[in-house]
Amino acid sequence: MTAPKKSKDQPAPRISVIGTGYLGATHAAAMAELGFDVVGVDTDPHKVEELKEGRAPFFEPGLPELIRRNVAAGRLTFTTDLAEAVALSDVHFICVGTPQQSGSFAANLSYVEAAARGIAENLTHDGLIVGKSTVPVGTGAHLRAIIADAAPEGIGVELVWNPEFLREGKAVDDTLSPDRLVFGGTSPAAEATLRRIYEKPIAEGTPVLVADLPTAELVKVSANAFLATKISFINAIAEVCDAAGADVSLLADALGHDVRIGRQFLNAGLGFGGGCLPKDIRALMHRSNELGAHAAVGLLQQVDEINMGRRQRVIDLALKALGGSVLNRRIGVLGAAFKPHTDDVRDSPALNVAAALHLRGAQVVVYDPQARATAQKLFPTLGYADSMEEALTGADLTVVLTEWDEFTTADPAAVGAIVRGRTVIDGRNCLDAGTWNRAGWSVLAMGTVPEVAPLADDLAALAAVR
Repeated sequence: MTAPKKSKDQPAPRISVIGTGYLGATHAAAMAELGFDVVGVDTDPHKVEELKEGRAPFFEPGLPELIRRNVAAGRLTFTTDLAEAVALSDVHFICVGTPQQSGSFAANLSYVEAAARGIAENLTHDGLIVGKSTVPVGTGAHLRAIIADAAPEGIGVELVWNPEFLREGKAVDDTLSPDRLVFGGTSPAAEATLRRIYEKPIAEGTPVLVADLPTAELVKVSANAFLATKISFINAIAEVCDAAGADVSLLADALGHDVRIGRQFLNAGLGFGGGCLPKDIRALMHRSNELGAHAAVGLLQQVDEINMGRRQRVIDLALKALGGSVLNRRIGVLGAAFKPHTDDVRDSPALNVAAALHLRGAQVVVYDPQARATAQKLFPTLGYADSMEEALTGADLTVVLTEWDEFTTADPAAVGAIVRGRTVIDGRNCLDAGTWNRAGWSVLAMGTVPEVAPLADDLAALAAVR
């Protein structure tokens, strides 16, 4: 496999983006916004038609406007014809999914492999293939072999890795103004091409790290594993706070003032979910085991187990609040998405808890400002409401599972007037408990509910005995 030839005064590279899911649609629109001619490719004709009409197939703030503006300007097009897109383009970004394999923690690389092979087979001139999908370390070397075998004779092609660091709900800004850029396995010519593509954010101060291929592959999954570890750490400490009568939110604030730790991802509660953190830490666990890095396997297994245990904690609180059984009790669930500002319900703790309560015989009514449609496809047997008022009217128990602003700013007195029982489980520690208590509510939070007498009382009793 030879590197693409570099010439002086090259015109701006034309870009293809293979896969128009969450990552691909955002990346394609952002590259067009940076001034490049971009074609997005997907195998789903319905999704392609939606995108052509300027409609994003998922909820992401700012993305529909970005798509419509660049489609109208003629810089952004979409197609199902991979061969045509490859022939028109010089740089090809692989943005397809790497879901968890059925029955295994390993990542399913079939879509990445198919994209790499399809690009290589359809090359009509020298090209640069850029991987953005999150993959296990070692994938790039495997894909290079596939590409070398599939590329036409005499065509120069190079595979490099440029991992994505998007946050759902902030993906547009994260693409146009990334906090870092990583280029993995690049030749000088490939690095120059990537620097040209990202010229604007680089000029605005985005740092560039040039790495070998394995390091670039490991960056994203390592970042996700670290963030997941912070979440599971504070949730483990929340259990200690429950037992000792301490306040995990104040504790997290105190920890966050330490610059070595920071406050982000120290919010105790229901735990993490979504399409990235759960599958990425499990894929890293699987790959680490293959490589014999068993310490990493043990750590990540504990992180995953602590996270999954938080879902059961909410169910236990619901059972306790309703006298030991939720059978035939109406429960208003606020939130279905795994976090606010998205309609993503993949591995959503909120939806998982709602389904578990339903299976225990509760009449569950779910409301989410954006995720009703995606949630209903996944769990059609749950009840769904079009408003918070509809979900909570007559509820014996209220459960807040996604921290949308609509929920955190709700008037507890007004909500109290429509429910049957004024008990709320704050699964995200996002409510002002004092305000809700003064409105007549009993607030059960994560890491602030004493399971035994507070530690101070225990010490006082011990002193009295002495």
